[in-house]
Amino acid sequence: MGVVMSPLPGDILESEGVLNPASGRTPDGTLHLLPRLVAPGNVSRVGLAEVILDEGVPTGVKRRGVVLAPDAGWERGKANAGVEDPRVTWIPSLGRHVMAYVAYGPLGPKPALAVSHDLSHWTRLGPIQFAYQPDLDTDLNLFPNKDVVHFPEPVPGPDGELCYAMLHRPMWDLGWFRPGEGVHLPADVTDERPGIWISYVPVSEVEKDITALARPRGHRQVALSEHPWEALKIGAGPAPIRVDEGWLLLHHGVSGSIDDPFSPQEKASYAAGAMILDVADPSQVLARSAEPLMSPETEEERSGTVPNVVFPTAIEEIDGVLYVFYGMADAHIGVARLDRVE
Repeated sequence: MGVVMSPLPGDILESEGVLNPASGRTPDGTLHLLPRLVAPGNVSRVGLAEVILDEGVPTGVKRRGVVLAPDAGWERGKANAGVEDPRVTWIPSLGRHVMAYVAYGPLGPKPALAVSHDLSHWTRLGPIQFAYQPDLDTDLNLFPNKDVVHFPEPVPGPDGELCYAMLHRPMWDLGWFRPGEGVHLPADVTDERPGIWISYVPVSEVEKDITALARPRGHRQVALSEHPWEALKIGAGPAPIRVDEGWLLLHHGVSGSIDDPFSPQEKASYAAGAMILDVADPSQVLARSAEPLMSPETEEERSGTVPNVVFPTAIEEIDGVLYVFYGMADAHIGVARLDRVE
């Protein structure tokens, strides 16, 4: 449907791009984006921008300022820094928006959480601390992790107990931190490509203490790359939404080649696809797209800070129509209409 947000000329906080937004509605029902704003030195912040609608179609934004900056020590590094790629889920049973974001600190990208009642004021819950799980024979906290997003309602956990669940994407290669260290895989995992995992926190624990959301357990692998368009890696996109068939999860897939997973890539291509997760057990994939739903085609998607990128991060229903907001080549934000074809 076109571009809805581009860097504002003269605004140094946006000089290196606006991209990969979260979304949500303020208490008065107004739709907002929470874009990643990139300043010189690749320092990222999370902004707030009201969505402008033209006959129900998103066409632009009104900026409302910055709502999350790298103010905590674990969000500030020397090479990179900041709070990146937010995903926001409104969870009615909590009465809060839950933001998962990448805190790019001294040890690289680590996931963190914050909560809000109004999208403007956020309370940090801290970095996610994955509980030790003996059967994995490793500690998930050792690894870089991205693409964390929550389900909008409690789901059955591994033992059937209702839980708040998050999807995430661990990366097993530790060579970025200790040259020569290489790949360390959990027990029974034989494919080193980054894929989608799920972890859980029982509802009863979160009702006692909201910070329990940042201490998930019951970690399981959900999906790995299967098709050529996602041959290198996959990661979750917006919060899953309920459809008749199960949980609809949009995800990104990467093909081509990547020399350094933490640097801009000239040889890779990011496209968007989808899968259906089982309502009774969301760690199970019932169906997935063999071909991408959307690939880099427009000039804004093919040319930018990182070329050839379509990166879905938010989905909203407007007047009965689903719209997907996505990063375009790490430089702009686009919107696409998602239709069901019977």
